[in-house]
Amino acid sequence: ALASTMRLHWVLSFAAVVLIAQAQHSQPLVPIKIGLEWFLNPDHLPLVVALKEGYFADAGLDVTLVEPADHWEAEEEIIAGRLDVAVTETLHLAQDAARGKPVIGFSRFLHTDGGVMYLKNRGIERPSDMCGKTISYPGYPGPGGPAIVGTMALADGGECWGDFGKHDGGFYHVDALLNGADVATLIFSNFEMVEARSRGLDAGFFSLKDWGVPDFCQLVLFTTPEKLEASSADLRKLVLAVRRATGLIKSNPARARDIWFEHTKT
Repeated sequence: ALASTMRLHWVLSFAAVVLIAQAQHSQPLVPIKIGLEWFLNPDHLPLVVALKEGYFADAGLDVTLVEPADHWEAEEEIIAGRLDVAVTETLHLAQDAARGKPVIGFSRFLHTDGGVMYLKNRGIERPSDMCGKTISYPGYPGPGGPAIVGTMALADGGECWGDFGKHDGGFYHVDALLNGADVATLIFSNFEMVEARSRGLDAGFFSLKDWGVPDFCQLVLFTTPEKLEASSADLRKLVLAVRRATGLIKSNPARARDIWFEHTKT
């Protein structure tokens, strides 16, 4: 009798778990559009893994990754309802908040070594050698690229704040070096330096943190305060799914690599 009672209890418990799971899966997925800060690249691997391995779906989310055609004001896209969340760098998040824009970061998913990439055959051996060279940078023809390179040159004893050529290479730093630029910034060493080597370029790298520029080479998810309050439960699920994907990347990098190649068809 005891054995029969235990079997019945186990069967009922299992049935309850199945019913709960079915109920969860029968619920419609919550759509979330994430705007990227750049074209899709390996910096976004945690998002891609969470998407392709079904971690977002397991959390009840229907996530779409949206690439920008050009630089955009992502918070305006969120306010307009075209995005729910966006990726940005910590520097830009701080700048936007200081300007009074309705932005709030809620999770970091990448921290890498960033700085300046240069061609070694252009007479550059130290940051001060970049004086007089042509810089490619997003935000051309604004002050951002020259400010980074000028600060690094100054830390190395050079003074050349306005002594730069400017190249409009957009997001594609390696292409910019192939098409006339001597220097490209801001680059992430885990991506653009690898790409440069794979394309046969003899490229060098100066790290921000070594030459007078604060390390802001991180990617964070942000939204508006209003959206964060209204969707806090779903955004928490989003963060947990990305953490799960990061765990896979660390524990099984070969699988993460295959997911990337399958998704990008490269």
